[in-house]
Amino acid sequence: MIDGNTQLIGLIGYPVAHSFSPLMHNAAAAALGLNFAYVPLPVRPDELPDALRGLVALGFRGVNVTVPHKEAVIAHLDTIYPATRATGAVNTIVISDGRLTGFNTDWSGFLSDLESHRLALYGRDCLVLGAGGSARSVVYALLRRGSRVTVLARRPEQAQQLAVEFAPLFPSAAAVTVGLLGDAPRIAAHLDEPVLINTTPLGMSGGLVDHSPWPDGAPFPPGAFIYDLIYNPAETRFMGQARAAGRRTVNGLGMLVGQAVEAFEVMTSRRADPAVMRRAVEMRGAGK
Repeated sequence: MIDGNTQLIGLIGYPVAHSFSPLMHNAAAAALGLNFAYVPLPVRPDELPDALRGLVALGFRGVNVTVPHKEAVIAHLDTIYPATRATGAVNTIVISDGRLTGFNTDWSGFLSDLESHRLALYGRDCLVLGAGGSARSVVYALLRRGSRVTVLARRPEQAQQLAVEFAPLFPSAAAVTVGLLGDAPRIAAHLDEPVLINTTPLGMSGGLVDHSPWPDGAPFPPGAFIYDLIYNPAETRFMGQARAAGRRTVNGLGMLVGQAVEAFEVMTSRRADPAVMRRAVEMRGAGK
């Protein structure tokens, strides 16, 4: 029950209505007996600076950050955790003594979930669809594991900028190659059992649910593994296309839980039970 001692944490993004983060964090806080409330906060891009100042004024302990703010928010932070600076994106902000400190738990949440599916990533061809804040975390994680990474985006200059920024961080790794999102099937056809990772919002619940980054009727490479960062709906159109072609598919729920556990600890100084977080989402999906 919310009272005068309740501490506030939340989520900023636009949109946020689809997010399962409030379910997970509130369930975790309740299981630990913490007097915290996690609230979704829709923030338009032009309102971001005002929203951040408002969070400080309202006494928030911290917030998660989702699209489209993961990169833009960096300019408004007082401090960035060193490992986060390398990714170039922030998904968690801790507020203390009026100062904003940025963290990134996306990359480790993604990596732990991907590796749980027993994929050998060293030297593996990985095709990242999209070049936004989520893509940065994914590329960072893959380069740490020695994968061969190709980034495809609607705006090639965005993908090229990402490649340029990561080059000095991983001098011994193969250079990140870039291309156009529309060329994904043609490029993938030349890769050996690639991992295809959708980091775009195409397929997300709401106005984009009927969209996919993969053209209808385009073949998937033999042995391809499809990972979609989207978790709502549980199967995106992209995943359905791949499943119909006989390819293995995984949605982003595991990554969501993994990054949430770490973000919860950063904001509350307590470790959440991942099983509690996952169960909260699964019960919602079952209509309970």
